[in-house]
Amino acid sequence: MVDVGQAAERGREVSSRVSEEGAGWDCVEIGAFKELRPNAESFTWLSPRTVWKSRNEILAGLFGDPSGQVRARWVASQRERGVDPSFRIPVDVGPEFSFLVLGDTGEGDASQYAVVPGMLKLGAGTAFAVIASDVIYPTGSGNEYDDKFFRPYKDYPAPIYAVPGNHDWYDGLGGFMRVFCDAPALKAEREGFRLTPSGLRGLLWRRPEKIDEAGLARARERRARPGQQAVQPGPYWVMETPGLLIVGVDTGIHSTLDREQARWLREVSRDPRPKVLITGKPIYTRNEYKPSKLEGGGTIDDIVTDPAHNYVAAIGGDVHNYQRFPVRAGDRTIQYVVAGGSGAFMHATHTTPRVTVGGVDEDDYRCYPLRGDSLSFYSKLYSDRLRMRWLYLTPAQSATLMSRWIGNTPVRDVPPVPITRRMRWAARILGGWPMPFRLPVGRFFHRYLSELSDWDTPPFFKSFLHVSVTPQTLKIRCFAATGCLPQEIEPPLEDEVVISLV
Repeated sequence: MVDVGQAAERGREVSSRVSEEGAGWDCVEIGAFKELRPNAESFTWLSPRTVWKSRNEILAGLFGDPSGQVRARWVASQRERGVDPSFRIPVDVGPEFSFLVLGDTGEGDASQYAVVPGMLKLGAGTAFAVIASDVIYPTGSGNEYDDKFFRPYKDYPAPIYAVPGNHDWYDGLGGFMRVFCDAPALKAEREGFRLTPSGLRGLLWRRPEKIDEAGLARARERRARPGQQAVQPGPYWVMETPGLLIVGVDTGIHSTLDREQARWLREVSRDPRPKVLITGKPIYTRNEYKPSKLEGGGTIDDIVTDPAHNYVAAIGGDVHNYQRFPVRAGDRTIQYVVAGGSGAFMHATHTTPRVTVGGVDEDDYRCYPLRGDSLSFYSKLYSDRLRMRWLYLTPAQSATLMSRWIGNTPVRDVPPVPITRRMRWAARILGGWPMPFRLPVGRFFHRYLSELSDWDTPPFFKSFLHVSVTPQTLKIRCFAATGCLPQEIEPPLEDEVVISLV
């Protein structure tokens, strides 16, 4: 079994925070992950068919998000089946244990499989893993779990639990509930057309797919060992361990908890033990504060920041990179983590301005990939695609530009690079330098161009979390996966934080 502490010490020495090689630049040999992948067509967001299948996101924004009503039906169905009414997941761990957190995994392509070797190496002794958001792209179909869940994680020896993301909801949560909760499909509701927002939504709404039960049974055989088995009570749940509660919440399509889940969350949070929240949507991301709303009033963060509830960290997926915000809440600090970098396309970090949100100082903010690496990669991607060589910025040039814009010291040592007009305009076009007319290029790039910038060759800038728990401390480590062989052999440690539980 790998000693994670020793692996972390070695990982510090080979991370992107130390060298360009640690970031995966000049990747000479691709990792062994390529042998794990099926011979299937690569997933791409550039396909109109993929975008059309994901149309429920737009429809929910235009005509209202039905996630709350559908979730209530799933929960009622589960209660009728006799699940624990408190939605507890029994876990057999002692006072000291560890677990993995992955986020936004399920594209089924190279960027997902590139995470697997490091995850298996460092997760060998973990008690379980949790996927935070978007288990399956693009629509959470139960017929796509084989190559996007069961095959990549077939050798992970422990149970895997999950909270759904917005893409899992595009299938009405049918695939998620069948795989993770062993739940039968809900009975279809028949409604005649009405000239109302919900009626208009129903005309174009993508319906859940009928699951191929025989195919799903074959897929389950990949994770059929007794130690891998896991059934959770619903789309939200709580794990009770001797000194820590791990609380998973379902944020649906548009980040709202229905009344029943909100009531449940308040009840669970009254337990005096320290807690970690795992959610489909991060509360802090980029330089923005996005607390998910509770039906009836208030937000998830109102519950997290209440000192009586004793939350020490909140980990969310949905945004496809790693970020950490240490936010002061009274006389304590809560670690807010974005952990959505375990498989899907990378959301740029170079579009994040100097961090001030939540009172967090820029020097205390952490992200992976580093802003400079993010800018350099997107400049290479688009200089190749658009055949515009002048758009390319080297890692050193990008680090210099980002340092000048943000006003901080580059994270890793870079040689002095003079900033030219060409460099500034290349960075402006890519959202990494202010436009002279205050155009919101950075926000537009983050929201749209990142999603249309999917690629299938290293470096990938993927990541996963290894969380260690003792009666005294909670230690969160972010390890990277570039898709290059050296980083498979020694997974780089990109960030680490130790939280007191006493």
